[in-house]
Amino acid sequence: MRTVYYKVDPVNPDRGVLTAAAQLLRQGGLVAFPTETVYGLGANGLDARAVAGIFRAKGRPADNPLILHIDAPGQLAQLAAAVPASARALIDRYWPGPLSVVVQRQPQVPDAVTGGLDTVAVRLPDSLIARELIRLAGVPVAAPSANTSGRPSPTTARAVETDLAGRIDAIIDAGPCEIGVESTVVDCTTPVPTLLRPGGITYEMLLAVLGAVEIDPALAGSPAVPRSPGMKYTHYAPAAPLFLIETGPQHTAVLLLREITRALAAGKTVGAIVSAETAPVLPAPVITAVYGPQGGAGVIAANLYNALRSFDHKGVDVIYAEGIAEQGLGLAVMNRLRKASGYRIIRE
Repeated sequence: MRTVYYKVDPVNPDRGVLTAAAQLLRQGGLVAFPTETVYGLGANGLDARAVAGIFRAKGRPADNPLILHIDAPGQLAQLAAAVPASARALIDRYWPGPLSVVVQRQPQVPDAVTGGLDTVAVRLPDSLIARELIRLAGVPVAAPSANTSGRPSPTTARAVETDLAGRIDAIIDAGPCEIGVESTVVDCTTPVPTLLRPGGITYEMLLAVLGAVEIDPALAGSPAVPRSPGMKYTHYAPAAPLFLIETGPQHTAVLLLREITRALAAGKTVGAIVSAETAPVLPAPVITAVYGPQGGAGVIAANLYNALRSFDHKGVDVIYAEGIAEQGLGLAVMNRLRKASGYRIIRE
């Protein structure tokens, strides 16, 4: 398959490009496109055959549900059998934006989208390009992250190309994504709304609207039937094994240096994903990716996936990542790092 590559201005995109990409979606094709969170791999969300193409291109397990993207709030009624008050409250505050709500689905939503569940996750993205593409396509667009399954999600079109060129019909390049981690997913069908995946809308922001939000045990690594993307399978992983350092900030550098010293003594080529403050204390042989300043969770989130991908062609044997506090976007960052490490966590 030849993948068409479109370059567009993120503020004033070429309408002809978006029209051509929308036509591909209507015809059952696969189009990677930018959102404010990460690049998504889109297909007609009401066409089971087109949706199946997403799973083939990504190598994604079929029981891992997808999110349907719409371009206007009123379209939710076409997909949801009911919209609970909790979902309505979140939508009123945070749509368009990096928030996906899980609701009971309408019969027209294919099983391929929901993983056979009776619920569906729906999002109205804030990205102008994403919304216009969906509007021109005239259908809800199923769109997981546009990467090979299990790999770090793409925040640039180049990362999409690395993983999926030749497997999909088109890539729309509008530069880097702003937020850098996927949308927050909230199950609004439970008596108390349940956070299934932390993301651009923080736990604190959810509490400000709902008053009470449960956190799904799967976020701590417990086995789970996936009700949302990112719940069950290893995700976001670089090519080399990753170990996550989780400890108090005063001990992080000490523990990190101990593990790195051991790995170097064993003859390993070592990579490290660390803060700007920690980077200067690392030994010279360590290949370092700086994800941002300590306390700068927003910057770290935006840089995280590029940092994870940066080691793939540097010949490292092992990577160590410095954990951060779980306030605000830090909860989403730590969720992604734990998944990327396969829960290989070092604590002391």
